[in-house]
Formats: sequence, C-alpha cells, structure tokens
Amino acid sequence: MKSYGQFCPVAKAAELFCERWTPLIIRDLAAGASRFSEIQRGVPLMSPTLLSRRLKQLEAENVIERMPLPSGKGHGYSLTPAGVEFVPLVQELGVWGQRWSRRQLAEGEIDLGLLVWALERNVNASAFGTRQCVVRLRLTDQPQAKQLWWFVNKDDHCELCLEDPGLDVDLYIESTLPDMIYIVRGDLSLARAIDDGKIEAIGSTQTQRALAKWMNFSPITKIKSKRKDTLHSS
Repeated sequence: MKSYGQFCPVAKAAELFCERWTPLIIRDLAAGASRFSEIQRGVPLMSPTLLSRRLKQLEAENVIERMPLPSGKGHGYSLTPAGVEFVPLVQELGVWGQRWSRRQLAEGEIDLGLLVWALERNVNASAFGTRQCVVRLRLTDQPQAKQLWWFVNKDDHCELCLEDPGLDVDLYIESTLPDMIYIVRGDLSLARAIDDGKIEAIGSTQTQRALAKWMNFSPITKIKSKRKDTLHSS
C-alpha cells in the first residue's frame, strides 16, 4: 500500500481502505462471502495473486481474520470488529453511487459473471414457499453457451447451475444482459421492465407473482438518481 506520508487519521485510513478493490472485498465479506473463491467471484477482474496479497494485508492490519471452515477443510475469512466498523462507510459509498453515478453502462461494466453471482447470492430462495422451485434465466443477447442459467431454490438456499440440472423448470425468465443489470441495480423497476417488454416471465400465476420477492431487491435500489442523464425511471 502506498503511503500519503501524513499522520492525519483520514490519510492513514485512506491508505488502507481507498486501495483499489479493498472496499469491494469488504462489501462481499459483509454480504456473507467467506471462501477465497466466493470473494474472487465478486472481483472477477482481480487476479488471484493480487487478491491473496490484499487479503494478507487486510489480515495484517486486523481488518479481517482467517479461520478454519466448518467442514474442517481449508480456511475462510471474516471481518474483525475493525472491519465491521467500516461496513457502514462502504454502504454509504453505495448510496452515493446510486444517487450520482447511474448512467448508461459502459461496455466493460456489462459483466455476466458478476450478475449471475449477485443473483445467486441475493435472491430470496424461500419466495416460492417450502417446495423446490427452479428458475431458468435466458439472456437473449449472449452467445449460446452463455445464455442459459438455472437457479434451484430449496430449503432457503439457492444454487446456481451452469448446466441443465435435469429438473422441471417452474419459472422461465428472458431478458438481455444489460436490461437485467439495470433491473438488478434499480435503474429500471421490474414492473416497468415487464410493461416495456424488457423482461419476460413465463410460469404459473403464483410463481410470476413471486418473481419480485425472489429477486429480493436491495433497499439501495429504492434510492433515486439525482443525475440529469439518468437512463430509466421507475
């Protein structure tokens, strides 16, 4: 980490927390990621070597701690009290971002892996009740090998399947990747997206009605943009 060469506490904190990728690592640990592979999925452009080095730096600064996994195989990471104390600041970064940074996505920001990972992590798997429910997402603008994604919801847990799990599908969803990101990010409401044909949901009336509950939109998506060039409105 580069030093500002100042004793000011703002400078000292910024040396650690304003380092590229660090707020995203804190974000994902606060959201429940613990394994190295889970953290890496939230920062797909960060090399494994750099991520490993950053985790060691954060551990040395007592922001995170390394602990054995419950299975007894391998280890994971969790926030220390010092790391937990920084979480509200990361959340406030998100609030500012919702108000002032929302605009048309640049090409490099349309990240398929990050979208499906965010869905798997954030959806409400119990939205359809106690029964198993399979949701198939088709991203119509993607290459054939990357169009289809299955989400198996059972026992309050959602599992992302990269290949057809061979189960009956209860709800079919179709959208383009950018539109799906706009919906998940809160730029485009689900109701508006359905009305405008940006997303199509096919299934029983019950499962269609549960779609919004299943997508489990973060409260941050309710924050209105204050930019004059905002793409969508609710």
